[in-house]
Amino acid sequence: MYIGFLNPQGNFNSSDSYITEHSDFGGQLVYVKHVALAIAKQGHKVDILTRQIIDPDWPEFAEPFDAYPGVENVRIVRLPAGPKDFLRKELLWPHLVRDWIPNILKFYQEQGRLPDVMTAHYADGGLGGVLIEEETGIPFTFTAHSLGAQKMDKLNVTPENLTELNEYYHFRRRLLVERLSMNRSAINITNTGQERFKQYAHPAYRGAVDISNDAHFAAIPPGVDPSMFSAEVRSDNEDATYQLVQEKLARDISESRRDFPVILASSRLDPKKNLLGLVQAFAHSEGLQERANLVLITGGLDNPLHEKAKDEPTERMVLSPIRQVVNDSNLWGKISAFCVPDQPALAATYRFLAQRRSVFALTSLFEPFGLAPLEAAAAGLPVVVTQNGGITESLRDEDEEYGVMVNPEDPADIAQGLERLLYNPQEWEHFARIGQQQVLSKHTWESTAKGYLSVIEQILSSPRANRSTELLPIPPYFSNPQPDNEISLEELSRLYFGG
Repeated sequence: MYIGFLNPQGNFNSSDSYITEHSDFGGQLVYVKHVALAIAKQGHKVDILTRQIIDPDWPEFAEPFDAYPGVENVRIVRLPAGPKDFLRKELLWPHLVRDWIPNILKFYQEQGRLPDVMTAHYADGGLGGVLIEEETGIPFTFTAHSLGAQKMDKLNVTPENLTELNEYYHFRRRLLVERLSMNRSAINITNTGQERFKQYAHPAYRGAVDISNDAHFAAIPPGVDPSMFSAEVRSDNEDATYQLVQEKLARDISESRRDFPVILASSRLDPKKNLLGLVQAFAHSEGLQERANLVLITGGLDNPLHEKAKDEPTERMVLSPIRQVVNDSNLWGKISAFCVPDQPALAATYRFLAQRRSVFALTSLFEPFGLAPLEAAAAGLPVVVTQNGGITESLRDEDEEYGVMVNPEDPADIAQGLERLLYNPQEWEHFARIGQQQVLSKHTWESTAKGYLSVIEQILSSPRANRSTELLPIPPYFSNPQPDNEISLEELSRLYFGG
């Protein structure tokens, strides 16, 4: 089979140079790359279709084609969309319609063959799937990774602040595209069943998709790369990574504390990741402060506790509140924050800190995806994770739990979960062992790829059979993005607030 992956914001390159550099990258980029590679290893041809960027700050994204070393059958295909320089995902919408999608169609016309099927990722990839199918009839799957309505919930959108938040996030475009994507996809791929029955059931998507239709959904758990995230392997830069981590700890941590275990978080600087709640939990527990340091691995900033963020919302909504807690609770000398260069270095960091009997924490307000704790568990760290979202399905099997679940909105509960592992060596050993076993036996990219291939084979045998709702019309803006065709705030308000 020949499969196209639609992910315009992904900015893939052969060396994963910026995988944690920007909030648009992160987990979904890792996901798309590894699913594509695993599918290719099973003999199929794959194109990862993304956006070309010609920008001195992002030189790796300039060439029209790229590939991963030693991997056959996978191309990274970069096609222009709007200005040449980097744009955050919220600004891409009109350029996808005017440039990127027409350039995809032109590219395949010149090549002489279209893929058999597309798999669309995130809302902007979904728009590509919708418009390409409308033009060519090629079916597509839709993997949302996260949905805009949940982001609006967590940002506490109200009728009073709707206009302001929409100015930055462009929710009126995102929600309409998500409705189109889930409605017109051959199958919606979720990471968990909870994602289907919780996220897709949001009132903002009413009438777009029937969540009771089993044929229109497939839950395919994400995976990890055992050759990278394992306690038993070593990367080429293992020693260099250990030295880097020690240097950052020496920079930030008091000398008498530098060999302590670590409470480790690794995530984007996004409000929904709730790093603030983790810092508050650490601040409120004298016992945790006596036994461990807090370390935040953050993308793109070498010293985020002191260095200004590259964009104002991150500075205002994430870093400033964290710094305030650090100041108010006098946590200086007990907390460190820095970035590591790539995925192998992140895996090596997990292994290094596991040797100190450290703990990984993911305290997101809601976590549909949950790849980071799976990677940390595979590398030997016991995990404390949010009870809100699909990650619980990956780390729970009936009555058996493979990680400690906590309420992310209660710093005291977060602290208790961390204390459970850091205070009790037997608990630490138990969760480190069973967490690693669970992930490496059930959550690999090979198994994720097999799930995709099963779905795709089903689609190609009957591409439109699974739809159970009437097809939604494509709003004029998404076929001709002119000011006169812009989606109204009244329409967004009606979808989100009802009425």
